[in-house]
Amino acid sequence: MAEESLISKVQNLSDLELAALICLVTQEHCIIDTEPDILDDLVQELELVATKVFGLSHAVIDCSEQTSLDDFAHAILSVESSPTRLNSPIRTRQDSYFLSKPTFTSNTRSPVSETFTENRTIANVIIAKNLDEAPKQVQIQALELMRTKRIFTRTSVQNAPKRFLFIALLAGGEGPRLTMHLNDYMFISHFHDPEDGFPHLEEVYDDGKSISSIVKKNPLRDSADVLWPRISATEIEHLAQLSKHATVSVEVKQYQQNIISFLRIHRAVAGGISAIATKHFDKLVRCLAPLHDLSYATPSLIALAARKIYLHRIRIVKPEKERSMQWGSDLEAIKTLLDGLGAEDVIEDVLGSTGAEAPL
Repeated sequence: MAEESLISKVQNLSDLELAALICLVTQEHCIIDTEPDILDDLVQELELVATKVFGLSHAVIDCSEQTSLDDFAHAILSVESSPTRLNSPIRTRQDSYFLSKPTFTSNTRSPVSETFTENRTIANVIIAKNLDEAPKQVQIQALELMRTKRIFTRTSVQNAPKRFLFIALLAGGEGPRLTMHLNDYMFISHFHDPEDGFPHLEEVYDDGKSISSIVKKNPLRDSADVLWPRISATEIEHLAQLSKHATVSVEVKQYQQNIISFLRIHRAVAGGISAIATKHFDKLVRCLAPLHDLSYATPSLIALAARKIYLHRIRIVKPEKERSMQWGSDLEAIKTLLDGLGAEDVIEDVLGSTGAEAPL
């Protein structure tokens, strides 16, 4: 089991910090959703989380329909590498930016000039704002980066650091919004309610400082929080080892499988539930155990994991495609049944009294 001091740290994390920690422990990536009018504040909060809580470099990509493959690559490679303290995971960073005139365009890979890539490396945390608005080829490039942990330049291959987190930051909506394979590759999704606030931003403003001065300064020179992050690389690795050894009893495993089965046959779900989602489900369950100071999974952890794994994956079926239409159901009745039904409703239905029965 984890040390008491580490568990205390975990219990004091905010929702965004905990989502990032889970992804760093499992070496996976996530979607964070929020209301459109607070998206910029959320970007700044995540920047501060990366720096102050985990001591990691970061880059921000502001995506749109005009974002090119060159834009994506240049933003990824916008962190300057420099000598660091012995055994320190910290690297300095600069704000992400786009070149106004891309030097080269490719439909498959994003070559970056040799001059640009010199003395540069990929950031530990990449925040892709409005990734769902980016062209399909940019989203495919993001998927390739996450799967292979590298990006091709004109003269070399840039590898992602060992601790690497890609956050797709979206605004408003429910269900899949990214390209199919990219959406399915994302480990978890989390909705940040504006009422949950922005603890790090609020701390900055309480100190009477401008947020621009906070996120632009060199963290190695100006921030002790970066040199001594709240959650260290050693602690993340310790949690990763504990999660690998977490046990799942036969009864709890059966409950987990029943949830998957109920989701697959739910009349409102289109396209079923993918195999990678099942793999991620099991991985998250084992990760949550040590975070709750347990060496085993419980039914409540299974339910919690299901809400995070499937929220962004479930597609609601179109009324005319609902399976009972094959046997003569009334289309208007089906439309009424599905009206306003979302992925969250489906999950709660499966976890409720009419769904999979939790073991005692």
